[in-house]
Amino acid sequence: MGNPAPMTGLRFTLVTGMNMQANHCQGAPKKAMVLAAGLGTRMRPITATIPKPLVEVAGKSLIDHGLDRLAAAGVETAVVNVHYLADLLEQHVTRRSTPGIVISDERDALLDTGGGIRKALPHFQDEPFILLNSDSFWIEGVRPNLDILSTSWNSDTMDILLMVAATVRSVGYSGRGDFTLSADGRLKRREEREVAPFVYAGAAVLHPRIFDKVGDGSFSLNRMFDEASDRERLYGVRMEGMWFHVGTPSAIEVTDMAVMESAA
Repeated sequence: MGNPAPMTGLRFTLVTGMNMQANHCQGAPKKAMVLAAGLGTRMRPITATIPKPLVEVAGKSLIDHGLDRLAAAGVETAVVNVHYLADLLEQHVTRRSTPGIVISDERDALLDTGGGIRKALPHFQDEPFILLNSDSFWIEGVRPNLDILSTSWNSDTMDILLMVAATVRSVGYSGRGDFTLSADGRLKRREEREVAPFVYAGAAVLHPRIFDKVGDGSFSLNRMFDEASDRERLYGVRMEGMWFHVGTPSAIEVTDMAVMESAA
């Protein structure tokens, strides 16, 4: 993989316990779910001994980057699902004080992204919540992206709001993109063989009502994206800064280099 594009105009904010009092909108979701149960097979051999959320990028585990961002956005409780090397991950995250951690245990059976969220729904009490992939990583722009996401949410018109990144500017991503974004913010899946301008960047706001007619078991969250799109209630907000697809060991080095360049 080649060198990343210059990080001109971007800044890297290393969120720590000392600066978690960032401004966040009144009424923003106070709860979140972090998807952390995956097998991380593309990250082997690193993930032979640790779960992917504990892989370090820019001097900190991926999941701690995400949990720090959630805390800065005013999230008080984060539900973290665990499956692969669950003991290691559970021991790591439950040492945190902010946000408070609740474990959703999938040791017995991996439920995929949709099934994992469905299992954890009782924790959200029918209120919208932030969803974050544990391996989602980005360099912030002018405003924190989770603040942008939360302030863009509208329960009256939306069932799902996705944070999306420009396909061509996403570092480490080689796919064809996921969605087109209309002027009013609605998302549509790309057509087969087409290249879409936006890719899902691993953060979203979801309303639990999307699971009202869904049973237990394993299924992909993509099913819910498609159903919300069919109802014209799938929306997107374009993130600021730069999104990184940290999917392989080689991507870690590229990401570390980009972070160092942006901080210089």
